[in-house]
This record gives sequence, C-alpha cells and structure tokens, in this order.
Amino acid sequence: MTDVLRRGRASLAFGFFAQGVAFALLVTRIPAIQDRYGVSDALLPAFLAAVPILAGVGSVATERLVRRIPPSRLLRWSQPVVLLALLGVGAGERMVELGVALAAFGLAVGVLDASMNMLGVSLQRSYGRSIMLSFHAVYSLGGIVGASLAWVGAHWELALVVSYLPVVVVLVPAVLVGSRWYVDGRDGSEGAAQEVGEGGVVGFRVLLPLCLVMTFAYIGDSTVSNWSAKYLQDVLGSSEQLATVPYNVYMVTTLLGRAIGDFGVRRFGAVAVVRMGALVAAVGFAVVAGAPGAWVGMLGFTLLGLGLCVLVPQTFAAAGRLAAEKNGPGGSDAAIARLNVFNYVGFLIGSPLVGALGDVWNYRGAMLVPMVLVLVTLVYARSFAAQPDRYGDGHERPRTADVGRGSNGL
Repeated sequence: MTDVLRRGRASLAFGFFAQGVAFALLVTRIPAIQDRYGVSDALLPAFLAAVPILAGVGSVATERLVRRIPPSRLLRWSQPVVLLALLGVGAGERMVELGVALAAFGLAVGVLDASMNMLGVSLQRSYGRSIMLSFHAVYSLGGIVGASLAWVGAHWELALVVSYLPVVVVLVPAVLVGSRWYVDGRDGSEGAAQEVGEGGVVGFRVLLPLCLVMTFAYIGDSTVSNWSAKYLQDVLGSSEQLATVPYNVYMVTTLLGRAIGDFGVRRFGAVAVVRMGALVAAVGFAVVAGAPGAWVGMLGFTLLGLGLCVLVPQTFAAAGRLAAEKNGPGGSDAAIARLNVFNYVGFLIGSPLVGALGDVWNYRGAMLVPMVLVLVTLVYARSFAAQPDRYGDGHERPRTADVGRGSNGL
C-alpha cells in the first residue's frame, strides 16, 4: 500500500463528506427556501424535480467527458460549483435567481456524483479489496452534519445566506486543496483518457440488472426521506416532534451499516452482503407497514437504514468491476456515469409513487410496494459476483492491484 493511495483515499473521502453536507443543507431547508422566494405549493414540485433531472443530464454528459478528461479533474471543479450554487440558493432574491442556482446545482451534482464514484471504484480496484462502502459512510456522516447545521439555522431563525456562507467559505478551499491528491485509475493524461474511453462500454443489457437495483434502492431511500415523518404522524399517531426522529435514525443506521459493510464484503462476498441488505430492508418495510404504533414504526425505519445502505455502493462497485474487466478503466468510468443516472430515476419515482398509492389506497399498503421492489434485488444478486463465470460462491477475487498515479496539481 502506497502513500499515494492513502492520500487519495483520504482526499476522496473528504469529497464525499463535503457533498453529504451540501446536499443535506439544501434539502433540509426547503421550507425556508420556499418562504424566501415565495414558491407556491403547486410550483414547488417542479423546482424539486428539476434538480435530479438536471443531475441526470450532468451524469450523461460526464460519460462523454471522461473520454478526454480524467474524472479527478471533473470532480475537482464540479465540487466548488455545487457549493457556490448552494450559496446562490441562499443569497438570491428573485425566482429566476433561484432557478439559475438550482440548475447549476443539479448539473454540477450529476458530474460530481458520477466522477466521485468513478474515483472510488478505481481506488477500490487499486486497493484490491472492498473500500467503496467506507466512502458512502463518510457521505452519510456529511449528511448528518449538514442536517444538524440546518437545524441550528432553523432554530435560530438565521437567514439562508448566513447559514450557508460559513460552510461554503470553509469547504470550497478545503476541497480544492484536497483535490491535489485525487488518484485516477489511469496515468492522468488527457490522451490516455481518450484512448481508454473510446474503447467501448459494457452494453446496457449487461448493466440492466444493476440499473434496476440502483433504481429500486433509491425508491426505497426517497420513500424514507420524503414520507417517514408524515407516516409516523398521520398513520401511526405520533407527535410532531417524534415524527422528525425516523429520518435521523435512518441516517445514523445508514452510517453504521456502511462503516462495517466493507468488512462484510471481504468476509462473505458482495453477493451475500447484497442479499442480506435486501432482506433486511424488506423486513423493515414490512414492519413499517404493519406497525401498531410509532415506536415499532421507528424500528422498521431503523432496519431500512441497515438494509438499504449497502445496495448503492455495491452497485457502483459491481458496474465498475464488470466494465473494467471488459474494457479497462475507461470503460469502468463510462459505465458508472451511465449507472448513476438511475440514482435520479429512483429518486424521481419513489416519492410520487408512494404518495399516489397512499391517496388512492392507503399508506400502509403503499409501503409494501418499495418492499416488493427491494426484494426483486434478490433475483439480480448474482450480478454482484466477482468473475461469476469462474467462481460459484460469489466471493470477491480481486484482480492484481493496479495502482494509479495521483492527479496533477491545481
């Protein structure tokens, strides 16, 4: 293990943390944003949907950009744009300014998410063992920190720009300095990026099982983030204060599950971990749907955090491994960018799906739909096996570590 890899892992982990903070600061202050700009309830869903749609556009663009530009460079410049766009959301005064800021945020997030996971998969390949879950654990930690800062801002009735400015002032220079040590899985030159990027991408039919798993995982995640508080209060009869607890518990258990998840992958293999995660998440949805009261409902949301948390990181890792074995690092990067689009597809589908089913049926029944979708993951679990044609047990057999060199300085 080299110092280059250690520094690369630490700097990328900080990038995941910063993104977790930024995203949480945006989504947890939506009511304040709505009040600041006078966005009506009818118009709000359009603004909220625009961010993941534009993020999908950014991810598709990243698939093409990585043919000529190393992912480290894309991440280096997209992360400050995300943070500055967040500040723009807090500092604007007119509706058009909010639209421009959210558009910049969405496009940059698509590039950031794709390139960040490209580097994570590349580092995992260089390490020769599972480390992908640790990056997403740090993202969860950033989400908890961001949500806590948002709570402070709301509690003290701080203006959005006052809440956002100190975070942006600290994080922008920090991520720019940290980006000096990002590690690409290629030699860092633009020519090499073009050569490997044009070598082809694993076909969509091969990636389809992983795309479906990604979509189902984010349908489950968006169900928790958008409906847990309403479900606890309106269906299970909790107090308004208690209704805010499930999402925080969900985030904490997501952090814990990801923090230990890599050890599970190394010991039992990715297939076993994904199967267990899907089963635990399905049990969580079943408990939520059948809960007689608020505390049992919170137990269900706790299980959801422990189950869903492993699916997305392992899906990125499986797609990168599959593509790299066929087409090299360039193929891995393009496959991850393509897969990342289904992150936003699941996010867009999840909340409206549960809301519509809750209105025409009931919310208990609506919780069973993401449960069934998560269980479908079991059908595709074999797609997570390393070199499945050679081994039958689904355990990881990493290739010889391919140590990438650090990206160029600023």
